[in-house]
Amino acid sequence: MLIIPVKDGENIDRALKRYKRKFDRTKTMKNLRNRKQFNKPSVVKRAQNIKAQYVQKLRTAEEQG
Repeated sequence: MLIIPVKDGENIDRALKRYKRKFDRTKTMKNLRNRKQFNKPSVVKRAQNIKAQYVQKLRTAEEQG
């Protein structure tokens, strides 16, 4: 549960902006979407491996010019 203390005389728009920022930083939606369906650990590990290979490929291509 996210708690955003609103100070006296603070604009509601600023409070909403702080709420949205905190919501994004805590990755609440990402966690909800991950929990929506079950993924086998082997599938999750394979996806992480593929992503790591892709990132590594990009970095080596960047280093080579």
